[in-house]
Amino acid sequence: MENLTPSFISPQVSSEDLKLETPLKLGILASGSGTNFEAIADAIKQQELNAKIPLLIYNNPQAKVQEKAAAFNIESKLLNHRHFKRREDLDQAIVDLFKSYNINWVIMAGWMRIVTPVLLGAFPNHVINIHPSLLPSFKGIKAVEQALEAGVKITGCTVHLASLEVDSGPILLQAAVPILQDDTPETLHARIQIQEHKIFPLAIALAAKKYP
Repeated sequence: MENLTPSFISPQVSSEDLKLETPLKLGILASGSGTNFEAIADAIKQQELNAKIPLLIYNNPQAKVQEKAAAFNIESKLLNHRHFKRREDLDQAIVDLFKSYNINWVIMAGWMRIVTPVLLGAFPNHVINIHPSLLPSFKGIKAVEQALEAGVKITGCTVHLASLEVDSGPILLQAAVPILQDDTPETLHARIQIQEHKIFPLAIALAAKKYP
């Protein structure tokens, strides 16, 4: 069985683990530049992940992710969170849109909003998040800066099922990233992102196997 992941990614993933008979229908949530969205879309294009992305939803009108979606000919819609009085109202709008596109997995690819039971209840065990630390360490914002301030020697990234508690939920896949003596938040975050782009498509396939 061919092993597809180096030792610093856990669990180890084989080609057999990633075979999906039925294409997944992914609804992507993103707030920023969209590098993780791009990694997922590229994995689909390269036939490494058996999935489709019918719709991207973004909440920041200036988000560069909309340009990346256009480059992949993927439809995108803006749901500006500032136009909703409550988090639950935003999540309901997300649910309504994703359901209308027959989405079966929700992927938070740099989604900078706290989710509510409205979204999680509509897609039970089918909402996936990525975070730039080895959870449960360094939850919340500025995880890279937290790791540097703590003086740890290894950090990384985690893909997990989303839960009501921020940056919690069952862990799907993690990748370790050593911290170098001269690292800054920018240099460390750049190396973490390289691993994020590797493990996110893998984790989506693993989740689909574990939570069909």
